[in-house]
Amino acid sequence: MERKAMSDLIDWKNSKNRKPLLLYGARQVGKTYLVKEFGKRYFKDVIYVNFETNDMVGKLINENITPAFIIKNLEVLFGRVIDKENTLIFFDEIQRNTRALTSLKYFCEDAPEYYIIGAGSLLGVHVNKKEYSFPVGKVDFLTIYPLSFEEFLINTNNSLLVDHIRTCYRSNQAMPDSIHHKALELYYDYLSIGGMPEVVDEFIRTNSIVSAIDYQTSILEAYRNDITKYSEASSAPKIIATFDSIPVQLAKDNKKFQYKLVQKGGTSTIFGDSIDWLVNAGIVNKCVKTKIGIPLKMYEELDSFKLYMNDVGLLTKLSEFPVYFIKNREAVNETMLGMLTENYVASSLKYNSFHLNYWKNDYDSKVDFILQSERGLIIPVEVKTSTHIKSRSLENYRKEFQPKYVVRLSTRNFGFKNQMKSVPLYAVFCITKQSLDEEIGTK
Repeated sequence: MERKAMSDLIDWKNSKNRKPLLLYGARQVGKTYLVKEFGKRYFKDVIYVNFETNDMVGKLINENITPAFIIKNLEVLFGRVIDKENTLIFFDEIQRNTRALTSLKYFCEDAPEYYIIGAGSLLGVHVNKKEYSFPVGKVDFLTIYPLSFEEFLINTNNSLLVDHIRTCYRSNQAMPDSIHHKALELYYDYLSIGGMPEVVDEFIRTNSIVSAIDYQTSILEAYRNDITKYSEASSAPKIIATFDSIPVQLAKDNKKFQYKLVQKGGTSTIFGDSIDWLVNAGIVNKCVKTKIGIPLKMYEELDSFKLYMNDVGLLTKLSEFPVYFIKNREAVNETMLGMLTENYVASSLKYNSFHLNYWKNDYDSKVDFILQSERGLIIPVEVKTSTHIKSRSLENYRKEFQPKYVVRLSTRNFGFKNQMKSVPLYAVFCITKQSLDEEIGTK
């Protein structure tokens, strides 16, 4: 399975200032497969250690975390010489061994010539615990997400369609109707399937959405099991309740997270830590309300936010949303489809390294996403589920802030008029900080 993150790993390998690499990401987003495939393609040998299953290496590292000691004993245990130029050392589930995580500091300082990667499904949760001696400044980071819609297209033999979408995005020229409708149909498939590698792989193998989404149940159960296993006993029920409330939260018109929807009488004091756990685990993405100013981060209203699932397919499954309704849009409640559409857009923007923000004024005008480009330009993004694109909220935003440039996502074709860029929902992957700067620079 082809992943764009492979190019990030190649860049890391070729970097002159390379440090040990830590991979973040939720369970089953494909971290282990990606690193093993990277090792197979670009190294002569891979030393793979899973700290959940390999107690022997864990005990050795607990004795001594100097690189020389670790390298020597790994060679003995695996019966192979570790060539610093041709061997990749992969510590999987590294959060299970505190000392292994700390050892990365010493690899950076004393043995930077070795290629070493650490990964863990709940790494973000564990490194936020005070008892961990985290190697601050001594590691590089890479976050792995579920497959984006672009990767979904690439892996379903639609690479030429990806190229065509990118061309139309840059030129603002409409896609031929037949290709536009094909791309929309694939987009609707993605709303059901999502980007979890195991689910996508099953879809590719069987060409059956029903067969593929059966795997989503086991992933959701794995998330719940992780919560029970790796959080404090008193916290687990609250985290699970918060997780299970996400469809209800997003089904509301304003979609702002409301603690009372988790539990009657719920407050931030009761459920705030639960939200942090889910965010740190990579299971949810947080979109924070902001006022308009540069940088957006300084104008955030931290007590108002929305939570989106890390994968739209998992939200579809968690919501028990019938696939039939997605494939036959005439039977869909627009609010429900809007929930999935917004989640898809949030995940796509997060994949492209955007910090998620939204805007709302005191008169119920709201814009779904507010983006900041590399040059500090503020771009409002309106999300529509169909070709019906009228929006009083967006017009109110334009009157108040007079932005140079606006993006509207819908099922309409590409176009540009009155400083508004029309982007089909299937082309969200084209929106990057660089592309926004380039687009605005030509207007």
